[in-house]
Amino acid sequence: MQQTIGEGFPLATSTWDSKEYEALQSVITSGRFTMGPEVKAFESEFSEHFGARFGVMVNSGSSANLLTVAAAVLSPHIRLSPGDEVLVPAVSWPTTFYPLHQYGLTMRFVDVDVDTLNVDLDLLEASIGPNTRAVFAVSLLGNPVDFERLLRICEEHDLVLIEDNCESLGATLGGRATGTFGVMGTFSTFFSHHIATMEGGLVVTDDEYLYQAMLSLRAHGWTRDLERQNLIHDKTGDPFADSFRFVLPGYNLRPLEMSGALGREQLKKVPDIIAGRRANALIFREKFGSRENLRIQRETGESSWFGFSFLLEGSLKGRRAEVVEALTQANIESRPIVAGNFARNPVVKHLRTAEIGPLPVADLVDDHGLFVGNHHFPIAEQLELLDEVLTQFDD
Repeated sequence: MQQTIGEGFPLATSTWDSKEYEALQSVITSGRFTMGPEVKAFESEFSEHFGARFGVMVNSGSSANLLTVAAAVLSPHIRLSPGDEVLVPAVSWPTTFYPLHQYGLTMRFVDVDVDTLNVDLDLLEASIGPNTRAVFAVSLLGNPVDFERLLRICEEHDLVLIEDNCESLGATLGGRATGTFGVMGTFSTFFSHHIATMEGGLVVTDDEYLYQAMLSLRAHGWTRDLERQNLIHDKTGDPFADSFRFVLPGYNLRPLEMSGALGREQLKKVPDIIAGRRANALIFREKFGSRENLRIQRETGESSWFGFSFLLEGSLKGRRAEVVEALTQANIESRPIVAGNFARNPVVKHLRTAEIGPLPVADLVDDHGLFVGNHHFPIAEQLELLDEVLTQFDD
């Protein structure tokens, strides 16, 4: 899987080679395009790869978050109901937050740590109140949350832990894959992420009830995809009736069979993809880790380095527009750090949130943060170009 970048430094590049195109052609030849055996095989292989019992594939990482929240709220075994409070990091992607609102849950935004960019666990623990029932943890830009401490906090306060791991496929903490610390964990396989299945996402879990609930919720809330004896609603044995019996308020989040076939080939490449990204990170940290006017993300565990972030400080503070313009002129793509301080977005007025207090670090991210891309192949030349552009601002 050798690849290089042409001129410039893009945010994302393809992780496909001839194997992926052969997989697509195989599906075309089969004539089966809707969710089928390739998706099922990918789910099994994916969950096994990351050390979970079960996997459910859907049409996007955003849908994976929706499915996760739905299963948690509808489960009789999880203490999470409309009106309950969920702690969330102030910096994440919108679809971390929207499903919580859609299921009647109240979000309490917690500020992030200035170095890791993940939720500040001191502030999170201090934010726990009488109505707090869950934490939706996000490992940002490939960097694991300190789950060892977070699990202790959740156990002490009887909180449900769910993971949005969409940016952190392949990251580990203590040898354990992120996405497997919570009762459920979500992944994205959109083009710009670590692996790509065109569109796509997955949820992994060790809980069989949640797994079966998600199978039903993914496709209209019916029992068709369940075994005759199951934990959701047993079938009668009459295929005519059982194929159209609806027991949960579900959706249509099914992926395409092509996406499953692509995922199976992409999964084989995950070790090399993560190794390549981590090798680039060594160069990145060496070049930019000691600059007085830049703060880079501090790694927890073993990051899968989705991208390379900067907080502009010192002589660069307040000059992000100039920096972005210079990067653009050099054909280096950049973007805000995820969605910055999400609590600043106008959409928040439509969401169920607890009172939003000061979020000073998220504000710094919002006002002075940006990130550039990382890739699965060597990008020493691109990092050198980045260094040259940023050095222009040292005077």
